[in-house]
Amino acid sequence: MKKLENMLKHQLNEEIAVNYPDFDSMWGRVEQATNTVPLKTDAAGGAGSYRVKNWRRVMVAASLSALLAAAPVYAAIQYDWGNLLRDREGVQAALDQNLGQQLGQSISRDGVTLTLRTAIVDENRTVILYSLDVGKRADQEFWNVKGLSLKDEKGNSSEGEYSYQQWDEKNQRYNGYFESDWTSKSEEAKVTLTAAAVQSFTQTEQELSLDSGSSALQTFQIGQEGMQSLEVQPFTQSDGKLLLSSAVIYDNPQAKEWTYPQIVAYKGGKLVNSIPGTFGAPGDNGEYTMKQYFKTAEVPEGQTAYKLQYTKLEQNITGPWSFDLQLSKQQMESGTIKTALNLPLEPGDTVNTIESMVVTPTQIRVSVKVKNKNYSQIPYHKVELEVGGKTLEGLYYSTRNDPSLSTFSFERPGDLVIGKQTPVTFVGRYKVTLHGDDKTPLQLTNISADKQTLIRDTGGYPVKWTYYMQGSDLFVETQSDDARFGGVNQTHINLGKDRILGKPVTTNFTGDGNNKAIDVYKNFKGTEASIYMFFYTTDEPEKETRVQLQP
Repeated sequence: MKKLENMLKHQLNEEIAVNYPDFDSMWGRVEQATNTVPLKTDAAGGAGSYRVKNWRRVMVAASLSALLAAAPVYAAIQYDWGNLLRDREGVQAALDQNLGQQLGQSISRDGVTLTLRTAIVDENRTVILYSLDVGKRADQEFWNVKGLSLKDEKGNSSEGEYSYQQWDEKNQRYNGYFESDWTSKSEEAKVTLTAAAVQSFTQTEQELSLDSGSSALQTFQIGQEGMQSLEVQPFTQSDGKLLLSSAVIYDNPQAKEWTYPQIVAYKGGKLVNSIPGTFGAPGDNGEYTMKQYFKTAEVPEGQTAYKLQYTKLEQNITGPWSFDLQLSKQQMESGTIKTALNLPLEPGDTVNTIESMVVTPTQIRVSVKVKNKNYSQIPYHKVELEVGGKTLEGLYYSTRNDPSLSTFSFERPGDLVIGKQTPVTFVGRYKVTLHGDDKTPLQLTNISADKQTLIRDTGGYPVKWTYYMQGSDLFVETQSDDARFGGVNQTHINLGKDRILGKPVTTNFTGDGNNKAIDVYKNFKGTEASIYMFFYTTDEPEKETRVQLQP
């Protein structure tokens, strides 16, 4: 399964303009090792969505059943985790220094054993490493632990929870880790790790007689795993991409929790890799929608076979499974540096302020306050931290508790020594600026099935607007030949109580060089319309900012 770090959301004019995926459920699917059935899921926010939904809160977890933990035991037993921690270099560095807290607790049910092995707790996060023994595993089978959560003695859980596991071929079991933003305010704390169920799945496919050359809406009966039917509408785009906009209608809504359907393409019997899209956004009637992209040259008409790929639930070992634990961050405190900052992101910047930096033995976190009610992300697409001669890449996330606070985390390499005098510089690259100043409507006249195009100057850039009817729906496309125009995020017709929101058909990613967007107005009536944009963006790939955090 391919992970995307950024799940984007944007609240427009203090109202939700688009329905977005239930990412917390969507990423519950297990990422498989290369020796299992390929399972790919790409996701991002809809066109014009810019607030990042923390992907770290969502993938696979492990959890267990009630046992009373003894006092913390340190000097964790060395265990070969393979490449499980390839994206968590700081955790591996802590293990190499014997900084982990040994847990060594197991729960067995119905032939499945889940073992908590090591916990690492510092000022930034809590990580629990585990193994999952499922006995003899079929080649086409994979396992997941559903609904993992860490709660303190008062029953409070963290908003940011994420876990990941992979198959260990050598030891014939799964290795995994659970990560939470929760951290104890004191040296030690009692917590409970719980999960709703341990489940096994297989992956299956159903053939589709899809005509990718037709832009008409095509319907297929599924009748499997709670899925009633699939609707697909292809769009051939000018940038050499094929967009498949689709929706799955369920007669068993609970099946949305595990089926995770997607359309896959085969050419000459070989799987064609898709381009990242979105999965799981609820449709107008609760259907599961998808936006998938393929390179047109790789899926030629008449030579490509399409299938609906989905996950089938095989076993469901219900819980709740839970563990009572006593965790400690005492080992980590000597290597922790907290620094309060009040630094503008750019000279004279009063909107974006770097507030703090926390360095622990596993990770560095930098927090930035964004004073912009319409856009809570800093205006830089790429973020790095230069520390002691090394360049670290940052992962961004925000929280519901304080949407205006952007936090960037950087994994700490094992050989990186940091003291209070170590030079640390925050670097932002590729500036993306959001503009909401263009409120002049564009008049669409003589609306019909014929495509009509208008050129309008927007922020000094020529933007092409193309509109046409397809059946009972009005489609509006925006695009500019100038690559520095980032794109129109979303459109609407009319104002006030008469306002009609355009539903994004395309999925755009900040800084991807594609500024084409398509909105659809379902069951549009009339031959004229006054159309507005919420926001548009401009790109400055060469622009960067550098802020020295210490000394």
